[in-house]
Amino acid sequence: MQNLYQWTMRQAARPNAGRVLGLVSFLESSVFPIPPDVMLVPMCLAHRERAFRYAMICTIASVLGGILGYGIGYFLIETLGEWIIRVYGYGEKLHVFQESYREWGVWIILIKGLTPIPYKLVTIASGAAHFSLGVFILASIATRGLRFFLIAALLWRFGAPIRDFIEKRLVLLTWIFFIGLIGGFVVVRYLF
Repeated sequence: MQNLYQWTMRQAARPNAGRVLGLVSFLESSVFPIPPDVMLVPMCLAHRERAFRYAMICTIASVLGGILGYGIGYFLIETLGEWIIRVYGYGEKLHVFQESYREWGVWIILIKGLTPIPYKLVTIASGAAHFSLGVFILASIATRGLRFFLIAALLWRFGAPIRDFIEKRLVLLTWIFFIGLIGGFVVVRYLF
């Protein structure tokens, strides 16, 4: 784990790190399984003065990727959209998730965009439910922006102590992160 952490910190210091972060954020919102936090945190720790810039890259790329996910759900739900949902193990839950939009709509996007629940499921289901694209975009900006800017603000404010905390407890924090990530998948699979 320590080697992976050090490798990520070195990648965060490279000139093209922002572009890679943007690509990961974009893809995570529609197809990619790993959230951009994996890169955002070490990048903010490596360059605290760029923390808010990185949060902006994550937010913009994530919302644009969310629009792609929405398009997959809206236009390609019966082919690519359904395949993606099934790959993540939620094929049988898609209909229930779509129905919940009728009652909860924007709240689903706002709440799930902040949690470890895979955002790509929200984007594809939003399109499949033909949820208002304008409201979807605004809610995505709000929820994704809040998430990434909160992380950036904490790392900017408490950089060195948080970095020391992370480096001393890297294995524990990695386990917590992966348990949260898997927990997000489990919550969606069994509760929606």
